[in-house]
Amino acid sequence: MNSFRHRHAILPALAVLITAAGCSSADGSASAAVPSPDAKVTKLCRNLDKALPAKVDGESRDDPEPASELTAGWGGVAIILRCGVTRPPKMVDPRVADGADPDAVPGGVNGVDWLMEKQGDDDYRFTTANREAYVEVEVTDGRDSTGVLIDLAPAVKEAIPKGIAS
Repeated sequence: MNSFRHRHAILPALAVLITAAGCSSADGSASAAVPSPDAKVTKLCRNLDKALPAKVDGESRDDPEPASELTAGWGGVAIILRCGVTRPPKMVDPRVADGADPDAVPGGVNGVDWLMEKQGDDDYRFTTANREAYVEVEVTDGRDSTGVLIDLAPAVKEAIPKGIAS
């Protein structure tokens, strides 16, 4: 009988914990998988984190969870940056016609080369090219990504040297 009384006391407490945990994960916070590059690239990414602007395309910095020097964000989920990602499969030598992907477009903005990949109706992923580390930027909500790339270019040029990422 005594254990029956304790179960009634534990169940409401457990329900409160489950509800609280559910609310904290669904609070609208952005999340991003943290890359795990080698030590050299990690150092470059830490330098990039220090150089990143407080605002990008008018959005204030609002880093995703879990907190890491390898990720950054602006405007919640609107703009998410991950440094030290692996080479995108669609980043192929343009001279190899069989590997060309019509939805993967190379281009440059203010001295930084990017591979642009359309992710959905209004979402794009950009990955740096010709740099010693791959930096990925996801832009959502249909915003004009030009402003995003213009705002990020000075930090990328300062922190991530030109070269070929391994």
